[in-house]
Order: sequence, then C-alpha cells, then structure tokens
Amino acid sequence: KRGELKLRPVSFSNDSCYLPPLRCPAVAHLDPWGSDPECYLIHGGRTPNNEISGSLYLLNQDSRGNNRKVTLCCQEKELVGEMPGPRFGHTASVVYSRGKRACVLFGGRCYRPPGERTTETWNCVMDCPPQVFLIDLDFGCCSSHIVPELTDGQSFHVALARDDCIYILGGHNLSSDTRPVRLLRIQVQLLLGGPVLSCDIMDNGLSLTSTITVKSGPGHEYVVLGGYQSETQKRLECNSVVLDDTGIHIEPRDPPPWTGEITHSRTWFGGSLGKGSALIGVPAEGRSAQPDAHSFYQVNFQMEGDGSGEEAMQGCSQESTDFEDSAPLEDSEELYFGREPHELEDSSDDGDGDTYNEEDEEDESQTGYWMSCCLGC
Repeated sequence: KRGELKLRPVSFSNDSCYLPPLRCPAVAHLDPWGSDPECYLIHGGRTPNNEISGSLYLLNQDSRGNNRKVTLCCQEKELVGEMPGPRFGHTASVVYSRGKRACVLFGGRCYRPPGERTTETWNCVMDCPPQVFLIDLDFGCCSSHIVPELTDGQSFHVALARDDCIYILGGHNLSSDTRPVRLLRIQVQLLLGGPVLSCDIMDNGLSLTSTITVKSGPGHEYVVLGGYQSETQKRLECNSVVLDDTGIHIEPRDPPPWTGEITHSRTWFGGSLGKGSALIGVPAEGRSAQPDAHSFYQVNFQMEGDGSGEEAMQGCSQESTDFEDSAPLEDSEELYFGREPHELEDSSDDGDGDTYNEEDEEDESQTGYWMSCCLGC
C-alpha cells in the first residue's frame, strides 16, 4: 500500500487444524470453484523437528473483523489411494480439463526407506521417484502415474500451469548434483474413463533452482528471479515467461539494480507479494544474534497499465536467531501469504482504521498465530 509493507493481526478459526511451520512445502493457489472459496493448497514440507510431512492442507480466509484482522481457516484434506509420500522441495499445480480440475504433484526429496537408513545416513535425503501424482480435490483420491520421458528426480524447480498443461522449468538432481538446462511440458487430460498424461521435452529451458515466480500481467505472464545456478553462485538474472495458446515463451529481462548486500550475500530467499511485486530476504553474515540479522527488500516489476518501473528497495529488518541452523541454498525458500492490494483500498493511514480493537474479538480464548510490529522494528 503506497509502497509500504504493513503487518496486520492474523489468527486461525476455532475449527482450524494445527498447521506446523513448514519449510519448502508445495503451494498452489485455487480459484473459486462452485461453492468452494478461493484458497491455498499446501502439501509436504519439513517440520521444525526435522520430519517430512505428507499432509495436504487447505487454507482460506474465514472472516475479517471491523479492524481488518484476518482470520484464516486451515483444514487437513484426507487422502486415499496411491498417495504421494512425505516430501519437500516439490511443486503443486492445478490443471483444468473437460470441466474438471485436479492437483498435480511432482518432484521433491524424501528420506531413504527405513530398510536403507543407518545411523550415519539417518537424516540423508534422496530424490523422490519421477512419478506424477494426481489428487482429486473433491474426494481426495490420489493416483500415481509413470511417464516414460521422466527418468530421474528433481527438486526446487519451477512449475507453471495453464489449462491442462504444466511447464516444469529447471530443478536440481541430487544423485548427479546437477542443475540441467531443462524444460518439460506435462499435459493432463481428465477423461471420463481416467486421466491421460503425456510429456514433451523442450529445448529452451533454464538452469535454476529455488527461484521466485512473480505474476507480472493480467494473463499467464510471469517474471522468474532469484534462486541459484550452482552450489555456490546465486542467480542474479531475470527472465520473462509467458504462457499462451502456442506454448511457452522465455525471454531474458533486465534485472533490478541489486544492492551490494544482495550481490555479495551467500544466500537469499523470498516469495511473491502479488501484483508484480516480490519480497527478498538476505541474512546478514555473522550477525545472527543482532536485531538487524535479516534485511528485506521489495522488488517491483511494472504491471500492464502501471506506470511504475522496476526498483529494489530495502523495506525493513527483522531479528532471526536460527540462521545457523538453517539449510543453505535451495533449502532457503520461505513461504509468504498475503492479501491482494485491492482488499486494502478502503484502509487508511489515519484514524482508527489500522488500530487493533480487542472488542472485535469474539473469543479471546481461541488459539492462533500472531505477528506484531513496532515502530522500531
């Protein structure tokens, strides 16, 4: 809002299930469908006690009080059939075909099977088999599919969907420790007798992992930025990606004017803020115990009909005490949820519009997650 980022109170409804803090889950956005509201799909991810989740959660906005405090509802979806095992670093996409929809899971990493784990390799991970999983979002039925063109696993790739096609871009193969220049197109036809999957290997891919994908236009137009191109080298380039009726079009794009702190940092992470904007976090080397341990930058890309250009600006700093325990490089992704800017058009910087009023709370005993912000943060 007016180029500023603000934190607002968020809690979970009483009928919500527990949503553990997850690292590197697969997240997909679901548009309203029939009587189902707009929501997010969250699958897998690493939990704080280093376990890998195999649960599927549905997260949507439950209500909003007069003080604009957002209440979220989180429900775990029960899955049956050929279920995807616990994993992280994979992708979730939603395809639409013949009046039906399905969630497609692909890639990721998991722990070795119990019979192959020893004391030394107990926490070692491996590439998940190159299978494609389809999830019926109405009944939770899962099915596993083997596509001959998919011969090895990959993680931390980009997945962009349009109608019944998913484009898989980049990724890291753990067994060979490579980031191949790869682009796959997986088509999913939801036929009456059962789904039919096909895969095409395309020759105009990119080598990248753990990138940020920002929607930059009214259609299927995106900007891919950030991430890594090798174990020790960040990817400072940007690309424009457009999906249309003829396929996928990838073009290089001038990157923002990265600051010195971003350029020389060892790791970075971030996520999309919507409306052509991204948030990038940079850990400050050697200052994990200080209040300014993380610096955050907002990157804006020009939207159609918007006269603003591209810029990188420092927004705020936030204390973090667990940087030493955080996994490097592709494990450094973080997940951000936010509301679209049009939902805040009626808010004001003056008066009581942004003031929390405890009288708006219907039940002070309900549990939830809270974020607080002060002038000196």
